[in-house]
Amino acid sequence: MRYYIIAGEASGDLHGSNLIKELKKSDTAAEIRCWGGDRMQQAGGELVKHYRDLAFMGFIEVAKNLGTILRNLQFCKDDITQYKPDALILIDYPGFNLRIAEWAKQQGYKVIYYISPQVWAWKENRVVKMKQCIDKMLVILPFEKEYYKNKWNWEVDYVGHPLIEVVEEAQLKPSKPLADKPIIALLPGSRKQEILKKLPIMLEVSRLFPAYQFVVAKAPGQEDSFYESVLAAYPNVSSVRDATYNLLLQSRAALVTSGTATLETALFGVPEVVCYKGSNISYQIAKRLIKVKYISLVNLIMDKLVVKELIQNDLTPGNLRTELDALLTNKATQQQLQQDYAALQHLLGQGGHASARAASLIVDYLQKK
Repeated sequence: MRYYIIAGEASGDLHGSNLIKELKKSDTAAEIRCWGGDRMQQAGGELVKHYRDLAFMGFIEVAKNLGTILRNLQFCKDDITQYKPDALILIDYPGFNLRIAEWAKQQGYKVIYYISPQVWAWKENRVVKMKQCIDKMLVILPFEKEYYKNKWNWEVDYVGHPLIEVVEEAQLKPSKPLADKPIIALLPGSRKQEILKKLPIMLEVSRLFPAYQFVVAKAPGQEDSFYESVLAAYPNVSSVRDATYNLLLQSRAALVTSGTATLETALFGVPEVVCYKGSNISYQIAKRLIKVKYISLVNLIMDKLVVKELIQNDLTPGNLRTELDALLTNKATQQQLQQDYAALQHLLGQGGHASARAASLIVDYLQKK
C-alpha cells in the first residue's frame, strides 16, 4: 500500500521514523512519501519537505509567515493528489494537519491521525470537525482515550507512548564520555525563535555552577553556525549534535524547553527544570486560551507538579539557579522525583510498544476497508 505521512517538527520526525520502520514490517510492499526530517528519510520514507521549513511557533510568528504556510498547504494538496496514497497518516502538528485532514476526507482519502492534537488543552471545539474528517485516531497519552470516549463519544485507540521504546533502545547503547566534570544538559528546543528566547538565559546559569560542565544539545534542523554566535561568550559551555540521548545518559540534571523533551528527560531519570518563554503577545494570548494546569507533559500525565516549571517572566537565571541547586543537592527532592518518574514510566508503558502497535492497527484497518 501507499502511505503519505506528514510530521512537522523534530518529535514528529522521531516517531514518524519508527512508525515507518514498523509499517514496512507489517506491510512489506509499503511505499511511503513523507513530510518530516532526516530520521524519516533514513527509515525509508521519500522526503518531500523538511520540518525545519514548516515550524512556526506562536500566534505572531504564524501570522508573519501566513503566506508561506498557505503555499505549503497548497503544495501538499497537489502532491497528495499526484501520489494517490491508500492512506494519509498525520502526526500531531495540528495547525497544518487538521486542514489537510479536512481537505483529504472531502477528496475521499482514508485519514489516520497518530498522536492526537492536544485539544484537551485548548481549541476543544476542533473535536467536532476531527470526528468528521478522521477515520482512525491513535492516541499516546493514557487519559486521552477516556477523554474522547466520555466527553465526545468517540472511540479511539491508545497505543502507549512511542518514547518508551526509543528510550529503552538508547539505554542499551554504550555511552561516549562527554566531559570530565559532572554534566548539566541544556535542551533549548528545535525552533530558532524558541532557542533564541531561552538558551541565553540557560547559558547565564552556567556561570553560577563552575563545578559542572554545561552541554547544549543542538537541534537537528539548525546549523552549527547558528549556535556559534550564541555560545561565543561562554567558552566553558560545550555542545553536541545528534547525541541528545547520550547526553541525557550522563547528565546529573537538565534545563529543558517545554515540549516532548521534558518527557524524554524524565524517562531517562534525569532531574529537570522546565523552561518556557515566548514573545509577550503570544504568551498573553496563550495564557487566556490554554486551560491546562501545567505546560510540561510530565506534570500533565501525572496530574501533579512533578517537575518545576519556570514560565515567561519567572524564567530568570536567579530562579533557574535556585531550582537547579535543589535538584543537585536536596536528597528528599531527588528521592521523590525518582519515585514519580518510575510511576510515569509504568503509566506510559501500558499500551505496549507504540510504533509496532500503531502500524499493526493501521495496516489491519486498511486491509479491512
